[in-house]
Amino acid sequence: MSGRALSFGGVAEAYERFRPGYPEELVDRVMAYAGRRVRTAFEIGAGTGKATRLFARRGVRVTASDPDGAMLAELRKHVPAHVRTVRAAFEEVRPDERYGLVYAAAALHWTEPEGRWSRVAGLLEPGGVFASCGGAARPADPAVEDAVRAARAPFLDSDEVPSPDGTPADQEMQWPGTELRRSEWFADVRQSVIARRLTMSARDYVGHLSTLSAYLVLPAPQRERVLSRISRVLPDRVEMIADLTVHLARRREEG
Repeated sequence: MSGRALSFGGVAEAYERFRPGYPEELVDRVMAYAGRRVRTAFEIGAGTGKATRLFARRGVRVTASDPDGAMLAELRKHVPAHVRTVRAAFEEVRPDERYGLVYAAAALHWTEPEGRWSRVAGLLEPGGVFASCGGAARPADPAVEDAVRAARAPFLDSDEVPSPDGTPADQEMQWPGTELRRSEWFADVRQSVIARRLTMSARDYVGHLSTLSAYLVLPAPQRERVLSRISRVLPDRVEMIADLTVHLARRREEG
């Protein structure tokens, strides 16, 4: 697991405060796709539980995993008592049961490619559902986006996580749908988008950036300088495009 993947624990409280939550529509889409009641779920890279709480409130018995103890400690402040937590990277998880749903919210790209889909399949009941969602948040105003890019440029070319399999941004099917379609374990791969528009103060936008791995792995003096440079070019309120790309797939029946 990369240094960027393990960079979040020191900012668990900031992550909870500044990272946007997930809409109820996400759960609606997963449940509609499942076509049956989902009783149990395993979550990959739960973080502070922003997606966990949505599924748990729908009556799903969630087992939430994350390699960072600080993130899980923050998660426990915000989720129902029946949520079970497992401190482990996905590659370290040893299945003790099979679930109706395995899902990842802005976390799947941190898992190791080798054996990824056999591990997911090993956690799923036959016919069970895999779901993944994610997407970068960026200023809606092109002038603000350009100003942020220019302020960031001496330190970072980009603050986004590149496509794990190199899929171009203009290709219709994006990762992980590309890998799911090639996998022997999954069928009925679907991709959809949940449009989101957010507004946050300039201070909260900088707080949001401070929780992104690209900034977290910078040496502290550089991180402070780049965030300070960005804060100086922002309007008082920042309109954000924060669309979520959702991928759904079904584990093939055994036999």
